[in-house]
Amino acid sequence: MDHHIPVHALPEEIQKMLPEEKVCKYCGVSYLILHEFKAMEEKVKAMEKEMKFYQGSVDREKRLQEKLHSLSQELEQYKIDSKSKTERLSMFFLSIIYLVERKVEEINTL
Repeated sequence: MDHHIPVHALPEEIQKMLPEEKVCKYCGVSYLILHEFKAMEEKVKAMEKEMKFYQGSVDREKRLQEKLHSLSQELEQYKIDSKSKTERLSMFFLSIIYLVERKVEEINTL
């Protein structure tokens, strides 16, 4: 947290004031720091709101990473399935070609 170091001393009339004249009669906080205290409260509220936003961002990113991982696994499985089906189709077509060639030979021998 930044500390404010005043460049100029307090005016002489404030320096000569009695301590009870410089503090809030309700809460006892010095009027000289009350404004700074309120500003810090507002800053804390804003930072809490920002932290909630970032916490949500972290949760969203985690869910997206999990989804990406899941989709990557599915893609790999689809690739494996596709390769397997391609190999089976190739074998099927080779079998058909073989049978057709055998039939053609059979017909030619008649």
